Amino acid sequence: MDPKKYGNLNLTLLEPFKYLARKMSLTLKERIRSVSLIFACGTALFSDGYSNGIISAVNTILNRIYGADRIEAHNYGTILRSVVFAGTIVGMLSFGWLSDKVGRKFGMMSANAIVALFAGLSAASKGAGGELGGMLSMLIAMRFLLGIGIGAEYPCGSVSASEQSEEPGISKRAQHRWFALATNTMIDFGFVIAAFVPLVLFWIFGDNHLRAVWRLSLGLGVVPALLVFLWRLNMDEPERFKKDSMKHARIPYWLVFKRYWVSLAAISFTWFLYDFIVYPFGLYSSIIVDRVTGGNDSLTVVLGWNVVIKLTGPGHIGAFAVVYGIFLSFGELGPGNCLGLLASKTSPTAVRGQFYGLAAAIGKVGAFVGTWAFPPMIDAFGGSDTDKGNTGPFWVGSGLAILSALVVFFFIRPLTTDGMIEEDEAFRRYLEEHGYDTSAMGLSSATSTAVETIEPEGVEKDKTGSFEKV
Repeated sequence: MDPKKYGNLNLTLLEPFKYLARKMSLTLKERIRSVSLIFACGTALFSDGYSNGIISAVNTILNRIYGADRIEAHNYGTILRSVVFAGTIVGMLSFGWLSDKVGRKFGMMSANAIVALFAGLSAASKGAGGELGGMLSMLIAMRFLLGIGIGAEYPCGSVSASEQSEEPGISKRAQHRWFALATNTMIDFGFVIAAFVPLVLFWIFGDNHLRAVWRLSLGLGVVPALLVFLWRLNMDEPERFKKDSMKHARIPYWLVFKRYWVSLAAISFTWFLYDFIVYPFGLYSSIIVDRVTGGNDSLTVVLGWNVVIKLTGPGHIGAFAVVYGIFLSFGELGPGNCLGLLASKTSPTAVRGQFYGLAAAIGKVGAFVGTWAFPPMIDAFGGSDTDKGNTGPFWVGSGLAILSALVVFFFIRPLTTDGMIEEDEAFRRYLEEHGYDTSAMGLSSATSTAVETIEPEGVEKDKTGSFEKV
């Protein structure tokens, strides 16, 4: 038998056929497991929504306990609302590199541990001698460190979820859907739960125990982080990472930049505008409601309407809650669900963590800037005591939304099913065309099988490894 005819065949050429064969052989249980892996990777983003959403109610409660003047002294209130974004940016950038060079699972487990630890310490914040300034300073520090863990989830958890979404057990028509449900929808769910928790705790403890309300509201953020940590213990690295990562190879950053800078800039700019609009409106929702209700003394009224806004539901305040809720909901309907999807599936596996982390970090810069710009924006439109002042940010947000839609339409290409596989193949060809040796790409266990022999029908190997007919 001529070994040249049936010799070593590069399995890369047969990848589509192998994929189809694996998919057809999967049982229902294996398909469910494939979907569950997407959620195991992405669900931890619930902590992002919860941690950012809860601080609005916590600030409202702190104002009631200690007085708004003392909380706002030295900008404590604004710093407390925005500092988590600074930590998130650090987490996104640092864990973006770790995700690509150390591993997705390492990043996800580390992120879970950081979130659980500092969510607990946030709830335990205390100043020396019981001083308010010391307590707020510790709370701010813990929120910054908590932000690092939240930020780490984006280039580790979300990226892993996107890679899991193209596994054989996932229907091609549902790849993007499962990713959106497991990532951004979890953030939104976190915001909703963050609106409910302080209200329920207030019903339990009442006006005389508001300290318990805000501390437990922060401390309960430990629970989802620990549950997801246990869920992820037995996970392995995604198959795409095993095959196409550059964990053991030098990353040619200049070649990467030349190929992807336009899409990276467009996605980053759009994400900046989106977070600039969405996060401030979410963080200030309790304060906005407080003003719209005329400074109602009842926390039940303020926190209750905050829940309605997060859910969208039914006077003046009722109509405002509906429109405000719709305003936030439409933001999640389109860009909220699709920005992470675009960031994860526009880049190759080799640098996906860093690409996603950088784009998301620029987005969080938008959230940070928006949080600081929100109060001056209200003042510039006439102040918080006027209708013009309170509606001004909505006009700004609407205008920026139109601008971001134009950027997406003209500068970001549409996604396709199995687009990550196609992009990885195109990226390899691009590198090889520019003289880069791609043989070191992938993990050792994957690269060892990158080129292997297969047995054609009616043929088997003899002891020397050659093929002969049977």
